[in-house]
Amino acid sequence: MLLAEKPCQCSDCQRFYKEHDRLIRKFPTFKQQQELNWASIQSFRTLCSQVTNELQRQLSERELNEDLSSEEKHISDLEISEALDELECVNAYLYSMEALMEKIFDAKISNQIESKFKKVANELSPDPFNVDRLILNRLFHQTPDFPDKKNIN
Repeated sequence: MLLAEKPCQCSDCQRFYKEHDRLIRKFPTFKQQQELNWASIQSFRTLCSQVTNELQRQLSERELNEDLSSEEKHISDLEISEALDELECVNAYLYSMEALMEKIFDAKISNQIESKFKKVANELSPDPFNVDRLILNRLFHQTPDFPDKKNIN
């Protein structure tokens, strides 16, 4: 017999549980989840691309104008270069996710199955011991490159 694993109670996981449940309750159908995930990837890609463009512009301006004041140079060239490398990787991953999402949009389900999604969403969202959520929680804590509090400015 398996013992029920207790969910992590750290603030990051608590925030994740609340958001997880909110997204299931607010977007309980297959189609809504498709659209939500598409919009999320698109907004993240747009934001990353815009920040990448601004950082590239800032780095180019610095190369042309070496005598910037310290106020204008509050982010080092090295920090900008490292961030640009990371953001290029993130953008590549987001493009890959976008390609996968296009395949997910090819999936069509009937209204009866959409109703089943709503029913399961109502049952699933308030359950803090949901196995899928516990698995996601475990992955969340095992991801070595997940930003932790010490890396947040």
